[in-house]
Formats: sequence, C-alpha cells, structure tokens
Amino acid sequence: MTSKLAALERWVNEVAAQTRPAKIHWCDGSDAEYQALVQQMLQTGDLIELNQQTHPGCYLHRSNPSDVARVEHLTFVCTKHEEDAGPNNHWMAPAEAHAKIDALFDGCMQGRTMYVIPYCMGPIDSPLSRCGVEITDSPYVVANMRTMTRMGAAALARIEREGHFVKGLHSTGELDPERRFIMHFPEELTIKSYGSGYGGNALLGKKCHALRIASFQAQREGWLAEHMLIVGIENPQGQTHYIAAAFPSACGKTNLAMLIPPEGYRQNGWRVWTIGDDICWMRPGEDGRLYAINPEAGFFGVAPGTSASSNPNALTSISSDTIFTNVALTADNQPWWEGLPGTPVVDWQGRPYDPANGPAAHPNSRFTVRAKQCPTWSPKAEDAQGVPISAIVFGGRRPSLLPLVMEARDWAHGVLMGAAMGSETTAAATGAVGVLRRDSMAMKPFCGYHYGDYFAHWLSFDKPGAKLPKIFHVNWFRKGKDGKFLWPGFGENLRVLEWMIARVEGKARGAETPIGTLPATGELKLDGLDLPRETLAELLNLDASGWEMELHAIGEYLDSFGKRLPAQLRQEQQRVQQALHVPRKAANA
Repeated sequence: MTSKLAALERWVNEVAAQTRPAKIHWCDGSDAEYQALVQQMLQTGDLIELNQQTHPGCYLHRSNPSDVARVEHLTFVCTKHEEDAGPNNHWMAPAEAHAKIDALFDGCMQGRTMYVIPYCMGPIDSPLSRCGVEITDSPYVVANMRTMTRMGAAALARIEREGHFVKGLHSTGELDPERRFIMHFPEELTIKSYGSGYGGNALLGKKCHALRIASFQAQREGWLAEHMLIVGIENPQGQTHYIAAAFPSACGKTNLAMLIPPEGYRQNGWRVWTIGDDICWMRPGEDGRLYAINPEAGFFGVAPGTSASSNPNALTSISSDTIFTNVALTADNQPWWEGLPGTPVVDWQGRPYDPANGPAAHPNSRFTVRAKQCPTWSPKAEDAQGVPISAIVFGGRRPSLLPLVMEARDWAHGVLMGAAMGSETTAAATGAVGVLRRDSMAMKPFCGYHYGDYFAHWLSFDKPGAKLPKIFHVNWFRKGKDGKFLWPGFGENLRVLEWMIARVEGKARGAETPIGTLPATGELKLDGLDLPRETLAELLNLDASGWEMELHAIGEYLDSFGKRLPAQLRQEQQRVQQALHVPRKAANA
C-alpha cells in the first residue's frame, strides 16, 4: 500500500486488532481469486455445486433459516440528532450504536479470514460513481460483491486517487437473531453490520451504501440516490428514451427492467435495453436534464416469479455463472422455484421436499449474476456520464382505486405521487405479507435521513433551466370483482410505456382528471391484445369518493413528518383534494 492509502491501512489495522482474524486477505477481484473462493466454499459446504451441464459455473448457498430477508427493525440510522433520521428510520445515538455493535465485533473473526474488499459503485471512471471498502469474514459476501460491484484493483486505484471512501464493516457473527444489527452512520460515511449473511444486510455496497448512505450524500451534494430500475425503450425510428421506475421489492422491477416487447411490437422494431434493475443515481447535467447511472454491476434478483412467461431474459441471464441462495433442487441438481417446470426433491433448507413444510424455495430466494449476462443489457450502462432520463415512474401493488397509469401535471404533483405511493408488503422484508403500507418512492426502508427533508430535496430540482422528466404512476396489479388481475402485465406493459413516451414527445393529448392525466380514448394501443372495452374502462376508472378517502389518508400520512414536511407538498395534496371535491359538489348541486 502507498502512503496515499494510509487512512485505509490504518482502518484495516484497527479492525484487525478489534476482530482478531487468523489472516487478512486484500481482494483483487481477479478470476483466480474468485475460483479459489468457490473451491474453499465447496469444501466447507457454504456452496453446493449445481448441475454443471445445465448450469455451468452455478452454485447454491443456503442461509441460516433465521436469516433470509432484510431486518428493518434491527436496521438503524445513527445521526447525531434523532430528528435528522426522521420517523421513517429507527435511530440510535452514534456513541451508543458504536459501543453496542463494537462489543459484538470484539474477537469475532478469530479463526477466520478477514477480507478487505475495495469496490466502486458505478462505472469505474464515472464522476457519478462512489467508492467504498467492505471488511468482512464471509467468503460468500466477497463472491457476491465481486458480481454486484466493480471490485478489486481498479476500485483501489480510484480510492487512492480520491483519498476517501465509505467504510463498511461486516461479520456474520454467530447468525443469532438476538445478536444482529445493521448500523448506518451517514455523517461518518460508515456502515457496521453484524450477525447476518443475507444479501441486503451483508453486501454493504447494495442497500446500505448505494441507498442509505448515498441518499444522505446525494442530499448534500445535489443529486438523487433512488430505489429505481433504469430501462431504455427504443422505438422503430431508432430513438431511445430512458425511464427510471420505483417499485417496492418483489413488485416486478426486474421483469420491467428486462421487458420483452409483445410480438407485434418486436416485428415493428421496438427494442428494450436494460441499464439496471434496482438502484439509480441521478444528477442534473449541464443541459438541465437528469442523467442516471446504475451503481451496481449485477442483479440480486428474487427467484420466485422468474419464469419463461414472466421474464425469459432473467432466466437466460442466470443459466450460467450464478450464485443462487435459498432455492430448491431437482433430482438432477438443477435450481428450482415455484413457477419453473420440473419437480423439486430438496427444499431450500436441504430437507426432502414436503409441501407440509411450506414452499420448496424460500419466497425471498435470490440469484446473483453479472448484469452483462442479460440479453438486453445495454453497453450504455458503462457510460461515464450516465443516460438522460425522459420519465420517472412510481408504482406499487394496489388491488383497487389506483388506475393503470396516470401522469402528474407537474413536478410538485409528481413528488406527491411518489410520496403517496402505497403497496401491499411482500416477502422481501420480515413481517406480515399483504398489508398496505405507504412506501414513498419505494425508499421507506432505504432513505438515510428524514423523509420530510427528502421530499424537500426532490422538490428542489424544479428550478429555472431544469428540463425535468415527466412523472407517472402505474398500477399493474388492479383486480376485478373476481379477484383476478385486470391487466396482463409483463411484456404488455410496453403499451403503457409507449403512451408515456408519446406524452414526453407531445404526441398524445391525454385526458385531464383531478388526479392527473390519463390516456384518452384510443391512445393506449391494444392491437393483438384480448382486453374487453369494459376491462380497460375499469382499469382507468376514477372513483371520486374513493379518491377523497385516499387523499385524506395521504394527508394523515404526510402529517407524520411534522414540521419538516415541505409546505409545498401539503399544498399539493390539498390542491388535488379540492380538485376532486369541486366537481362532485357541482354534480350534486
């Protein structure tokens, strides 16, 4: 190490003195290093080799059954002042948090190897990228960080040039749920995670750095770190519009990011390009537009729901060189989860499969794979300046009320749409499934500071000279009286994206309503789609009384952020509420 890396060396030595590992390994990110790690994990049983004829380079990892998802109740944002963390986060005073977790780290790596992982979030030469170093005792984490980030020598060289980085310290500890914490210190650019080997808790470049710490950095530096996919939609004329979209976990983000156009669209020359499926960093460019990078280099996707019908591109991506976590196995040692053909014989815990024990694959089982393996991966994902964003889309799982698509009338209305987002909870986080909760911009578990300040930061981008994206809200999950989804979803979602692009280009007039602009009659192209007219009418129906109740509930939600809620957002909520109320009064007069 050179003298410029003295701060890093000093920190590594401090951690080694605290955790007392048997040895220290500085990761270089090479193929040889990865293969050595794989062989080591095969010998210890941390990895199981899958069928190398059908899935070359693929392996299975099984978590401890108590360690299968993010643990939001054990995830803390540790700012000096509790108010700065906000009601959207669990807070602990930094001194108390350090003391509590450092006691757990004391001697925890005895007999283990301590790995030092230099990594870069984003293209290695992009000014939008940020570097970090994760110290861990988990070879599984090292292998996954190599896939998910630009990890190794090039990242270390950038850290040496810049002289600063996010510090992340992780140990699997004893995998005891009673001795498990994920602590974030935004003002110190530091993360400490103990007692979990699960992705979002252990791969510290992912949610911890790329969202909780980065969102804090972004607010101070004038950019946005968001829980969004980035997808490029290329029309038959060869023009590509890039769209950033926020959905809570397991709401179809990866499917949308890798969307395959309906057959008629493919024949007409439409193409879809994948930039990212989970995280988006956006910064205003010199031309006033927002430019985005995907800070990740891989996909950490939810396996259940990934099938030949829902996401053939993802299936192709994970047919080789993939680490699977908590999936089931077939008799010939292929990975299996609900939705795939074949029959599971071993469940995610390694037991003979018995339906009485629950699903064969864990509902939050995962795959980790390099993004470049996706058939629709865009080389623009490596562009240092990022891609220009034409539209921002918010959405969630709402069985009723929310229409298929609506456009905000302006930026402030769009921020309200994002702030008001609600979705039924999924298996990606511990707790009850199917409960409606507000999840503003899909960032509730990931915003590293007070949501009121976060909303104000969003609003601040609307300034003279800004050429901001149009903002939309979608709901693929509206159900009919029979409980079935009204919209077919998956590839057919391109029809909705096409309408958005037409709005961006000024080629669709839309239909103005109090809640936003909806597609006018005939504007959604439904050729080749068996969708009855009455179903489309239900998908776009505006239930005024239902919306008045919704706006009242949104108001109560906004009240929870107290004095830090921007007055402009409250005024916007009241404006929409009034717009709904006036026509109804007139109709009743």
